[in-house]
Amino acid sequence: MTDSIMSKAATMEIPINSNGDTGSLQEDDSLEQDLQQVMVSGPNLNETNIVSGGYGGTVEGIIPTSSITGNRDGSNMHHSSSSSSSMAAEQTTRGVAVEKLEYMKKWGFNTYKCTKQMISERFGRGSRTVDLEMEAQIEVLRDTKRKYENVLRLARALTNHFYNMVQTQHALGDTFADLSQKSPELRDEFGYNAETQKLLCKNGETLLGAINFFVSSINTLVNKTMEDTLTTIKMYENARLEFDAYRSDLDELNMGPRDAVTMARIDAAQQQYHVHREKYERLRSDVTIKLKFLEENKVKVMHKQLLLFHNAISAYFAGNQQQLEQTLKQFNIKLKPPGAEQPSWLEEQ
Repeated sequence: MTDSIMSKAATMEIPINSNGDTGSLQEDDSLEQDLQQVMVSGPNLNETNIVSGGYGGTVEGIIPTSSITGNRDGSNMHHSSSSSSSMAAEQTTRGVAVEKLEYMKKWGFNTYKCTKQMISERFGRGSRTVDLEMEAQIEVLRDTKRKYENVLRLARALTNHFYNMVQTQHALGDTFADLSQKSPELRDEFGYNAETQKLLCKNGETLLGAINFFVSSINTLVNKTMEDTLTTIKMYENARLEFDAYRSDLDELNMGPRDAVTMARIDAAQQQYHVHREKYERLRSDVTIKLKFLEENKVKVMHKQLLLFHNAISAYFAGNQQQLEQTLKQFNIKLKPPGAEQPSWLEEQ
């Protein structure tokens, strides 16, 4: 019986009309009852099947377990406990399976409607809700993010190259100092160059601290603040697609006949339409607020960081050590003290 029922369930098809709803099936109730019967059906715990015989012929007999003697009281108590736990487990399993089946059913219908709407929009057959002002702001944000990602990439490349130059200056200064001690006839010349390289190295480390702060701030702006807004925008776009899918579904139903079955489906479609409309409007409001605050935050952050970058670069290449140090104090940038056992700024990247 179980094989016939499973074969029946596996070969049935669920027709879907143009609105994405299942058609009226006379066998839906019977199929669900059959599936539930399959889930709860199984060998009787009060019976034991004994099969005897060889290849080509079997003889089956059913021996009630209650007829087995020996420790009858203890066996009955153990058997009753096992039966209760088995029935509870079966009921729990059946509830979870039905819940998952309903979830997959709803997910399938929603996915079908959204896919249908997306294809209709791509081929110009369906209508879509358009907010020209917001879409223009979203496109500007995506373009801005691409440009800021390029700035971040170039700033990191500059940091790496400048770090290598500072390390080279540090090694060159040590070499000049060593040669100054071992070459008495060129002591002064090697000494001047050693002092110059050490000064350049010190100023270079100060500039690296400023550039590193610039890179860190741009990275936070691009990969956290902007990315968070774009995540909300993706949720908004998905909600817009769902809203248009259910709106198109309702419009199509309203154009059809007005019999009792259709009116019931129209009422259900209207409920779904209002639910997805509220979700769409809520996310649109969220996107509007986030775009506004993102623009304000971007202007504030970039004003500070561009001023820092300009002042630090100008002071370094002008050889103005005092102005370079003053720039770091102005923006509250603290460098790692010499000899501190902490990872360098490059290791933290």
